[in-house]
This record gives sequence, structure tokens and C-alpha cells, in this order.
Amino acid sequence: METIRKSIEIRATADQVFTYLANPENDPEWVPSLMEVRNISGSGSEMRYDWTYKMVGFKLDGETRTVEHVPSERLVVTTHGGVDSKWTYQLTPTAEGTRFDLSVEYEIPLPVLGKLAEKLVARANEREVEVAIQNAKDQCEARAKDRSAAAGGAEPTHATSP
Repeated sequence: METIRKSIEIRATADQVFTYLANPENDPEWVPSLMEVRNISGSGSEMRYDWTYKMVGFKLDGETRTVEHVPSERLVVTTHGGVDSKWTYQLTPTAEGTRFDLSVEYEIPLPVLGKLAEKLVARANEREVEVAIQNAKDQCEARAKDRSAAAGGAEPTHATSP
């Protein structure tokens, strides 16, 4: 099992970041190779949905299930099918907004291609997670700024709403 861990500071409240990340309809905006999310059902820790993901040129289909849902703090989802993985989102309020810690544990689905292919896929996946966490930051900050402008206020600089 491979593990990738990345962290980033987001200038938005933990509630804003969680709301964005917990909505699977947003996933294709921030997860670079996620082509489609469909068949969303349930809510909170009962949410499930299907997806299509492209990993180093291969289209993979699978299902995601939310296994832990603690609003504004923590979200854990597991994927099964084309890729078996566990994504853990941990949000921590900071003076400037929210720290987003992302951990992705996964099994490389290409055992027949050998160790060289596994290393190439692992490197590609590392880059995917780097891009994904930056995309999440950009999307959350843009939405927080839009909400603030619509409300006539200043951009949020702390993790809790007044």
C-alpha cells in the first residue's frame, strides 16, 4: 500500500472548506484525473457515489463510500473498484484560515507491469495529489472571496465565522 500526505493552508473557514470537499459534485474540479462522479446517494457518513478516474492513461471505474463525516473537521472516504484507496481529509482552524491535511492510501492496480511501472504510477500519483490539494485551495479561496464580496464584507482571515 502506498501513502501520500500533503498539507496546505487555505484562506477560508473550516466550514467553507469542509462544505466544498464533502460535496462529491466538486471532486472533478479539484482532483485532476477524476473524469466523472455519478449516482450520488445518501448523505454524511452514508454517502456513496460512482466515479471514473484516469490513471496514467487507463480509465478506471469504482465506488466511493464515506466512512467518517465530522463537519468542519474530518472526512474519510474509501474507494473500491478500479483503485482501492482511503482518503482522509483533516481540517484544522488557523489564524489565517484552515490547514487542510490530505492523506491518500492506495493499492497500485497494475501488478502485472512490475516494480518499474509501480514506481512510475506512484510518482504520477504523488504529482496528482500535489495538484489536487492546490486546486482545492484555489477553489475554496475563490468561493470564500465570492461569498464575502456578495455579503459586502472582507475576505475571511480566520477559521471561525463572527
